[in-house]
Parts: sequence; structure tokens; C-alpha cells
Amino acid sequence: MTETTQEIETAQETWMPQETGTAPELFNPFLPGFDENPYEHYRMLRDNNPVQEHPMGFWFVSRHADVSALLRDARLSVADRNLAPGPMRDQYEKLIANAPVKLVSLLDSDPPDHTRLRSLVGKVFTPRSIAALEPMVTELVDEALDRIADTGSVNLIDALAFPLPFAVISTMLGMPDTNPKRLLELTETLVIALEPVADPDVMRSIVEAEVELSGMMQEVIAWKRNNPADDLLTALIQADHNGDFLSNDELVAQILLLFVAGHHTTVNLIGNGVIALLRHPDQLALLRSNPDLIGNAVEEFLRYDSPTHQTRRITLTPYQVGGREIPAGAMMIACLGSANRDERAFGPDADVLRLDREQARHHVSFSVGAHHCLGSALARLEGRVAISRLVSRFPKLALSGRVRWNGRINLRGATHIPVSV
Repeated sequence: MTETTQEIETAQETWMPQETGTAPELFNPFLPGFDENPYEHYRMLRDNNPVQEHPMGFWFVSRHADVSALLRDARLSVADRNLAPGPMRDQYEKLIANAPVKLVSLLDSDPPDHTRLRSLVGKVFTPRSIAALEPMVTELVDEALDRIADTGSVNLIDALAFPLPFAVISTMLGMPDTNPKRLLELTETLVIALEPVADPDVMRSIVEAEVELSGMMQEVIAWKRNNPADDLLTALIQADHNGDFLSNDELVAQILLLFVAGHHTTVNLIGNGVIALLRHPDQLALLRSNPDLIGNAVEEFLRYDSPTHQTRRITLTPYQVGGREIPAGAMMIACLGSANRDERAFGPDADVLRLDREQARHHVSFSVGAHHCLGSALARLEGRVAISRLVSRFPKLALSGRVRWNGRINLRGATHIPVSV
């Protein structure tokens, strides 16, 4: 049993309320079959209880119009310190109580800190700098496909989807010689913080991983200051806005954000996208007959089976959404996965994979507004190159067994995609 599985089982026992007559209308990620397909549950919530106050202390928002509106609303916070007393505040305080490292990234900062961080990091994540990475990404993909061809039958997550974004991030940062296995182990632990956390032992492991990772990254930054190069980390160190630079702690936070959130979302984009294609042979045939469709296809993959299912906002004042008033200091969970399947936004075939869907790009998988993901162009590039070259290289590509999912509620993706080529 993995640490993630243990955490989810603990959450299942302690996090969810007891069954009541209204339980079917409450968000419940522990319903039978949710792991394989959460979208039917999301549809029920959109239809019957789209803005709900959950007994565990948060508000759950599931329709596209409401999710899009709150993501764009500059009056809302992403800083957990603004939570009012209650279960969500208790969880936050338990998580940080013994953490000697206090890192602030773009994900959890409000203006003016967010504005400053984004302006500095945005100087590095430009469309031109991301586009320049395509030859490197293509080379890494082709090397992985060569290994797959030699083997003939693989778990696509292990063979392509997982190692590719990790290698891309490491290469683009210009990481010096480190212990990549240990770095990967620690980031795998840290990513659990993006899920509901109730087990004190898991909380401790997350804090310990962050401390160890922070120490590793401080050493990397110190080395890079003495050995600058033509790479992303050097550019982040040297990013200047009117004489302002990122501090060491800020640099660590942005690097860890890349390795944790940036890595896993791209794994899920590639894995979930390939699963969707192989389960829809008509769309696979369409892509093979029209390779130029890959750009829009990636947007449809992002919509159809979201790499990230939830993000949060915190109210600073009473807030109106979907006809409900949410009090100040409340945690709102915006369900991106549900919003992306909303028939009100994408039509009656929202549950259908359609690579030529005109509104595919209206998905909210990378958020919208001030917190739109700065790494979205990189994820799109990797998804486009990996999936297009995979399906063109292997005309007999097919699932050869049962897909296994990671059991995560937020960063939902597969751990095992058996394919034959």
C-alpha cells in the first residue's frame, strides 16, 4: 500500500460525514466508482447542488460559469492565513505548525506579493523561451519511443508520461549533479499536500520532505550563482524588476512548484490524453488522418479529463456565487474537473471526447485570471509533442490491460497504462 493510499483511506474514515438522506447531493470522492470515473458524480452535483456548503467546512462550486467567475475575481484570496476558524483552518495550522520552512509560491500568494513574484518569474516563462525548448522535448520523446519500440509492451506512465516532464524540468533548469532518485521520492511525498490531509504522520512526512527539498535546492542555487549558464535557473536568479530580485526562499518555492505541480499535471495530461484516445478509436483515427489537429486535441484532453480537478479560493468578505452567499473567511473549492464537463458551457455532448471541438480551449484546467498557470505553455508543448509522436510512431498502439488510477482526488491520473505497440 502506498503512502497516498493510506492517506486516502484515513480521509475516507475521518473526513467524510456520516450518510444522511441528503448525502447523494454532497461532494463525496469516496463513492464506489469515483476513482475510475468521477464525472457522473460531478454531473449530479452540477444539476442538484452546484454551490454547496459541505459539512467538513468548505464550499464546493461545480458549474463552469461559477467556477470561471470566482477564478477571475481579484477580491478573493489564495492565502490560507485568511481562513476563519474551523476545520479548514485547523488543517492548515496543523500542516504548518512544525514546519521550519515557510515558502511562498505563486499558488499561495496574494497581491502585492503575487504581482511581484509573477512579474519576476514571468520574465523567464515567455512564449519564446518555451518554444525554444521544443527540439529538446522532441529528442527526449523520441528516445523514450525508441525504448518502447524495443520492449514492445510497457506501462506508458513509467516509459514516457512520468520521466519526460521530470527530465524536461531538470534540463531546462540546468540542474547540477544531484540525487535524482531522492529528488523524485521527495517531490512524490510533497505532492500529497495538494490532497485532503488528515493523518498526522502523513503531515509530518510532507513537512520533512519540504525541509529536505529546501536544503537541496538552496545548495543548487548557491552552486548556480557561482556557475551561471544559459538555463532557466540562472535566468530566475538574474530576473530583475526595477532592481528587485527573487530571494533564495522565493527561488526555492518556484523551483519546487515546477517539480511538484508542474511535473504531475503534465504526467496526467499525457497519460489521461492517451487513455482517452485509445478508448475512442474514432478520435484516434481522426488525429492520425489530420495531425495538424493536435493543438486543439491537447485542449480537448485538458477539458475532457482534467490533470487537476480542484483549486481553492478564500473569501475576504461575504461573497455571492450561484445564488448563495458565502461568509468571509470561507474556503471555496472550485471543481475544475466538473466545470470542464458542464453541458451549460460545452453543449449536450460535453461528456464526449471530440478533438475538433471549437470551444475546447474554454476549459479551466490551468485556471484563469491572475492565477492562470505560467507553466501552461510548457505543459501544452510536452503534451503535443509526446502524444502526436507516440500515435504516429506506433500505428498498432493499443491498451493491453486494465488502467489503474492513482486514487488522488485533485491530481487525478493513472499509475498504470499497459500498452502494446
